[in-house]
Amino acid sequence: MTNPTFPVTMNTHPKLPTFNMDEIAFGKHFTDHMLVADYENGAWKNVAIKPFAPFELDPSSAVLHYGQTIFEGIKAFKNEKGEVVIFRPDQNFIRFNTSAERMQMPTVPEWLFMDGMKQLIQLENGWVPNKPDCSLYIRPFMIATDPFLGVRPSATYKFMIILGPSGAYFSAPMKISIEQKYTRATPGGVGFAKNGGNYGASLYPVVLAQQKGYDQVLWTDALEHKYVEEVGMMNVMFVIDGKVITPSVDRGTVLKGVTRNSSIILLREMGYEVEERNLSVTEIVEAHKKGLFQEVFGVGTAAVVSYISRLAHEDYIMDFDVNALKVAPALKKQLNDIRMGNVPDTHGWLVRI
Repeated sequence: MTNPTFPVTMNTHPKLPTFNMDEIAFGKHFTDHMLVADYENGAWKNVAIKPFAPFELDPSSAVLHYGQTIFEGIKAFKNEKGEVVIFRPDQNFIRFNTSAERMQMPTVPEWLFMDGMKQLIQLENGWVPNKPDCSLYIRPFMIATDPFLGVRPSATYKFMIILGPSGAYFSAPMKISIEQKYTRATPGGVGFAKNGGNYGASLYPVVLAQQKGYDQVLWTDALEHKYVEEVGMMNVMFVIDGKVITPSVDRGTVLKGVTRNSSIILLREMGYEVEERNLSVTEIVEAHKKGLFQEVFGVGTAAVVSYISRLAHEDYIMDFDVNALKVAPALKKQLNDIRMGNVPDTHGWLVRI
């Protein structure tokens, strides 16, 4: 199947004519329509675009009891010409199916994931903001729907795509505590997959950090709590002695972020040496004591590039003047310029709607 057109049921009570785009915040508002599809008897069927609304789910559905659910996060932008573009959705499509395989869920075909996304965004074109640091957030997800209480892969699933106009995820520089007790992911686990359990398990340690005045935690490895991995829900990058260092994804405990990959490519083109390797907390602290630790920032779909003003390891505090940062602002500008069409898309990252 190529370039299919899915049936559409129009929302008879659309919010768009009265929605105030000046009030957008990440994850709080959703467009008038959504895409839905069902997986039954080994095939995807009942694909349609419908009004955004609650749907029924059996109380015994597998997703509610065993956490068999995955998702992706993608962004669409509207440039000064009024064109709507999606940033690298092909990479999210690949990662979605990698997550599906790890969680023993069916893969989603390209005609459903990509063409369904494009048709839905075409319908919701008016929801795409054209303000700085704003975008249309795209959330494809899949849930297990078998009405059966038994620990085994479900036989039925529901795939959906919902959209929401979004502002900046983190509006202020973050204060981060290096986590030394709790763990986000373990070797052989599901840290590389975007499944709901990864995020649910992170909530308690983050609350503990917030009670101490921090915004998020910098996760460390599960075996020794020696090496840094991710910051909150983002990949993380360090600038030490002029080099950009980001944790390796080889152990399967760090998400292969699309923004991470894009950032590595762009930083190298900008002339920076980028190392993908294990980075210990000890090395970070020692670099700071020697005056060599210059910047630390998060990169991810939701936040794009998020500045970090404080990093704490137990009682040792490392502060950063965000007004003096060089690498992170330059990277953020380059990413945004590509997305908004201000500079040529030399990598073919933009998919036009």
